[in-house]
Amino acid sequence: MFTRWYRRVNDRAPAVHLRPSSLEPMRQQYHEQLEDISNGLVELTQLVGDAMGRATRALLETDLQAAESVIASDVDIDDRADALESLALDVIALQAPVAGELRSLVGALRMSATLERMGDLAEHIARIARRRYPDPVVPEELVPTLREMGELAVRLAYETGDIISSVDVTHALRLETEDDRMDELHRRMFMTLLAPDWSHGVESAIDITLVSRFYERFADHAVSVARRVVHQATGQRPQTMEQG
Repeated sequence: MFTRWYRRVNDRAPAVHLRPSSLEPMRQQYHEQLEDISNGLVELTQLVGDAMGRATRALLETDLQAAESVIASDVDIDDRADALESLALDVIALQAPVAGELRSLVGALRMSATLERMGDLAEHIARIARRRYPDPVVPEELVPTLREMGELAVRLAYETGDIISSVDVTHALRLETEDDRMDELHRRMFMTLLAPDWSHGVESAIDITLVSRFYERFADHAVSVARRVVHQATGQRPQTMEQG
């Protein structure tokens, strides 16, 4: 739906030069574009959430098909993020938005890039699962912790979509509390890996370290998107957050 709409927007770009009598339809088109950008962001949150869910299944269940599907779907996530960025830039150039609408469009550009990175993190986990197949990546005793990390990551992605759709500042701020749980699980994983009784070797420790880090970064990015929504709604600049 989003891609089809974007093509229509490009086809109608010269409409910015319509006579004054046609300004009302042009304004309606402008608001439809803004709505479509918001819908496109929500779709991205759903796609990256689904990708992380499949990546977690690939990791914990040695599911090669799930891993392959995540790797293949990352191309679609990248394409949608690129199309969303192009649409937002076109709206900025052709409609000359000001004040809150300009802030929302600039925020959409940044959120789109952040969501694309979240898709990349799901792909990284899937690639680790594929590389180790048919051997399991995760030792049995770590499965519960990593399962919780995966479920939490997926929930954060979906909640981020709800926040974008509803512009719910209270929910956005509450997301940081859920991210604290991810940080706690990440620290617990490191404590396990550094314990003297770790018996699964260096290669396994490296894989688990990377996987845990990918989940932790995924959650950080979700919080970063939520903070952008707060900025759009209130004008208060979101806290700076490392992107990677």
